[in-house]
Amino acid sequence: MTSPKKNITPDSTTPVIDIKGLYKSFGKDNHVLKGVSFSVKKGENLVVLGKSGSGKSITIKCLVGLLKTDKGEIKVFDTDITKLDEIQLNEIRLRIGFLFQNGALYDSMTVRENLAFPLMRHSKEISAKEVEDAIIETLTSVGLAEAIDKMPSELSGGMRKRVGLARTLILKPEILLYDEPTTGLDTITSREISELILSIQKKYKTTSIIITHDMACAKYTGDRLVILKDGIINAEGTYEALEKSNDEWVRSFFI
Repeated sequence: MTSPKKNITPDSTTPVIDIKGLYKSFGKDNHVLKGVSFSVKKGENLVVLGKSGSGKSITIKCLVGLLKTDKGEIKVFDTDITKLDEIQLNEIRLRIGFLFQNGALYDSMTVRENLAFPLMRHSKEISAKEVEDAIIETLTSVGLAEAIDKMPSELSGGMRKRVGLARTLILKPEILLYDEPTTGLDTITSREISELILSIQKKYKTTSIIITHDMACAKYTGDRLVILKDGIINAEGTYEALEKSNDEWVRSFFI
């Protein structure tokens, strides 16, 4: 899959996300993050690579406060979330969308009901027409307006990913976190999801972190890549620069 010419130039001002010296361990011996530091500019797609167990998913779970850090600073919108109480943290979370690996849809709800749920939960005074209009607009954005009355069990894996993304987008987040967005999908569907990630970046001006093992997805969607190794950021740069790295371990990702 050929990477398109990027249509968005990330803002060079204060990073939307700025992580410094992040540590996270589980028990006495499982030290996963050992001083992770990186930042993400407004409008940038940052891809995070690393072998299984390197701490990629742990990092973004710390970023939204699903896991408590042991040490370090996580600034989101210039606010250190490690110092916030639960109410303050929830205010930040409303500005962040999280696409889980499996789409995390409610199996007992139709597509329409899955998308209506977050809207009605977070917007108490929204009218039924506003809900319906938002659902149709968002499903159209991911190319699935015709699936509005289907159940999740009637959808393919790629369609479930698209609906999961639509449910995330319906609250119009400023940051999107993608956890293995193409895992379990065939090559053609993976390319469609990668194209959708770029389309959303352009349309909604989102800032995104994309965790993936899929190098075609990384090349296509990433403005910049970082690679985790032994609990720290081992390398960072564009796909093209890292592909030509003198470090044999870094180059191993591109074989």
